[in-house]
This record gives sequence, structure tokens and C-alpha cells, in this order.
Amino acid sequence: MDAGTLREGEGRSFVGGMHIPEYKSLTNDVPIRRMAIPDRVIVPLMQHSGAPCEPLVQVGATVQLGQKIGDSEEFISAPVHATLSGTVVAIERRTHPAGEAVECVVIEGKGEQGEFVPVAKNNPDQMSPEELKDAIKEAGLVGMGGAAFPTYVNINTRQPVDTLILNGAECEPFLTCDHRLMVERADELITGADILMRCIGAKKTFIGIESNKLDAIRILSSKTKAREDMEVVPLAVKYPQGYKSYLIKTITGRDVPRGARSAALGCIVRNVGTTFAVYEAVVHGKPFIERIITVSGPEVPNRGNYIVRLGTPADFILREAGVDPNQLAGNKVIFGGPMTGLAQSDLNVPVVKNTTGVLVLPSELVREQVPYTACVRCGVCVERCPNWLYPHQLSILSEYGMYEEMQQWDIWDCIECGVCAYVCPSQRPIVHFVKRAKTVIDNMS
Repeated sequence: MDAGTLREGEGRSFVGGMHIPEYKSLTNDVPIRRMAIPDRVIVPLMQHSGAPCEPLVQVGATVQLGQKIGDSEEFISAPVHATLSGTVVAIERRTHPAGEAVECVVIEGKGEQGEFVPVAKNNPDQMSPEELKDAIKEAGLVGMGGAAFPTYVNINTRQPVDTLILNGAECEPFLTCDHRLMVERADELITGADILMRCIGAKKTFIGIESNKLDAIRILSSKTKAREDMEVVPLAVKYPQGYKSYLIKTITGRDVPRGARSAALGCIVRNVGTTFAVYEAVVHGKPFIERIITVSGPEVPNRGNYIVRLGTPADFILREAGVDPNQLAGNKVIFGGPMTGLAQSDLNVPVVKNTTGVLVLPSELVREQVPYTACVRCGVCVERCPNWLYPHQLSILSEYGMYEEMQQWDIWDCIECGVCAYVCPSQRPIVHFVKRAKTVIDNMS
């Protein structure tokens, strides 16, 4: 499809899913800017899938910006780094955005806090694939749009991979940080893609972008038009377009069997934010100490797309955006997007590696918490489920504690996208039922 004649909404798609209000116009034209640096950060030692890090510092230690302060010898893990120069004032359990308490390193800033200054500029073309992977590992990179799986593990595959897919769909409402990154950091993004291609041996990169981001499609199409090994693929605007199985099927036509790893299909999928972070890690030796997030909501005065230090507490972010944390009655603060993000009751929770946004949603945009009713078996959730599951059946089985039976109904294939709960006329908390059941089944095994 020619980017010059593409109209908003057009593009390739998948079966299932749905169109939901976007609210992206609040911030999609707001350029990226740097948020003020807090006096204190809370750096969780668990910001990734896999094994948690062990602290490498003690209370009272002086640390420098970018210094490694936590690591693990386990293969599936990712180190964490100091996001302020200052003093370690506590190592203790604090609330993580996911809700549980995890070990955190609390750093109090000292002196002038500048930006990270690279020692040198590296040429990726003069580095071996193993050197590139080591730089990515040491930087602590993880998937920035979802489960925060360590990037080093993801690209360290022994299976032949011919295709790299960059996920620029950003299908969640309100979020526009990936959109702005593609518009403003296109050259760096392309360099990051080249680095990843060398790491995995891919011959082709596809950049999948929903067609409500026509400026990003046109900019990246223009910059890659002379390259046979890169192609921008416009995607229809539909939720959850950005899930990796749907991207693979939509872009390459390859069927993704349930439970299959993408590498087994010859594909690796990486978020555009992660790909930009790969560029920074390899070229500038920059550890993962900050990221771009969207701060938004209809009543947020200074909404926009901000570069924020990891570990920055939510209340600091809200104040910088012009919101008084003490005047939030009737509003919900959500980390991430409204479909898959998590509402926060503790505003001391910090931004972590996979935090895509901090949203303040007024009561009229939040479904009222009312007692749910029995499933009426209308079938709407089945019709809309992008993974061809029976969400109503999963919710009923979970409600009655029939967890073993849920495995026969493919509970592990549920991606918890929230479409089923969104369309349910009985307002059943289907995703909650599924998450609870997965936890119980995990503990049973």
C-alpha cells in the first residue's frame, strides 16, 4: 500500500478484536520533552520477566548515574542501574506498579543532575554480533511495551530467524509515546533495527504501524524507500493490533500455532521503543535509565510525551503534569493503557522499564464498579476474542473454582487484552477471573 495515498484507518488487519475510542488526539501532536528529575527515585530490582536482581550496593553507598546496582546470574534476567547520582538511602520492599511488594533500591539525588554522557560513540558495523548482544545485555534492556522479557534472551536464539518485525502499532487508547518516537527519532530507530538484524541474522525488517499515525508511516517509508531489506507495513486501526501473534500473521501471513515461540516461525518481534533503546545502548553505551512515556487524561493540564527517569514516583509525575495528587477523587490513575494497564492506589509507585504511560481518567471514562451478574451467553466475547477462545466459559469456570477444567479451555492462550470485559453486557470481570486462575494453577503445579 502506497504511503502517499494511504488514508487513516486503512491497512492490513486480523480476525477478531474491535474498534475502541482512541483519545490519542490529546497528545499525538505533542513533541517529546524531558521531565524534571526528582530528588529521589525508587528502583525496583524486579523490572523484567525472569529472576529478580540481587543488590550490588549497600545502604549509604554513593552511586553514579548509570552505575549497575542490581544483577542476577540467572539467564532470564536483566540488570538495573542507578537513575540518579547520589546516595542509597534504603534497600527495602516497596510497592511495584503490578501490585506486589518487591525489593527496591532507593536513591536520594546529590548535586547537579545532568543527562547521561556517553564515553564514546561506537560504530555498530565494527562490532561483532556477540559484542552487540553483550552491550544490549549490560544495558538491561527489556521489552518496553508488554511483559518486559529481557531483550538479550529474546535475540539470543539458536533457531534461524529471517524476519525482524518492529511493533509500532501502539493500539492502546491514549498512548502516543511510540508514535512520537517514530516521528522524531526515525534515524536512530532504523539504526537500532540494523543492530537487531545483525544480532539475529535477519534478512528483512517490517515496521508495522497503525494507520492513525500517517506521519510516522510517511517519514519511515521515505527513509527506507531505497532499502530492499526494510518495509513499512500500514495496519488497520483495531485493538489489539499490536499483539505479536497478530503482527506476525498480518504482516508475514505465517500462522502462529498456540504456544509457539515467534523465533520458531522465523520471526522476532520488538517494540519500537526497545529498538530505539538498542541504538542508545550500543552506539552510546547508555544503560536503561529512562524512557519515553505518555502522561495524559482529559483533565491533565500539561499532558504530553515525556522522557522520564526510571524510578520516578507517580505523584512526582502528576505534579509535573499539573495534577494535584490530593485532588483525585473520582479519578483513576493508571500505569499503561486503559485496556491492559493497572490502576494505582499507591502514588509512590515508580515508573519501571515497561511503563508506557501514566493516565488520569475521570469517572465518566471509568466503568462504575457495580456487582456483575451471571453470564447471559450472548456470545459477544467469543465473537470479539482475537485468540478464538471462549472467555465466558473461562470466567464461569474460574468463578466456581474449576481451575483444572480451565486448562482444557486453553486458559494459557488468553493474552488478557480486556476485549471480553469491555464488551460484556453483564460487566463480568473476565480478565480478573483469568488472572486469578492462572495464579492458582501456577501455585498448584
